[in-house]
Amino acid sequence: MDNPQPQNENKGIQIKVTDEVLAGKYSNMAQISHNREEFVLDFMTILPPAGTLNSRIIMSPGHYKRMIKAMQENLRRYEESFGEVKESSEPETIHGFPVK
Repeated sequence: MDNPQPQNENKGIQIKVTDEVLAGKYSNMAQISHNREEFVLDFMTILPPAGTLNSRIIMSPGHYKRMIKAMQENLRRYEESFGEVKESSEPETIHGFPVK
């Protein structure tokens, strides 16, 4: 019996994206929380007297760990190309508002 091969073996996944999502969002503050099942990443823009939650990303612990590894690798490549990134100290205030 013949086993015909698919015409296109490298189908891949096509990702749909709107222009709004493609433009990206600016964030000057992030907050990470978690429970047993998931990590929650909140990205905000703080412009006193108000702030806006721009995006909330929820992911499994395993995916979160893979993302951290990918971010570490990209930071390493960035520093190889552009030099060491100096870690900023944790702010006590953001635009005059207490962080803690």
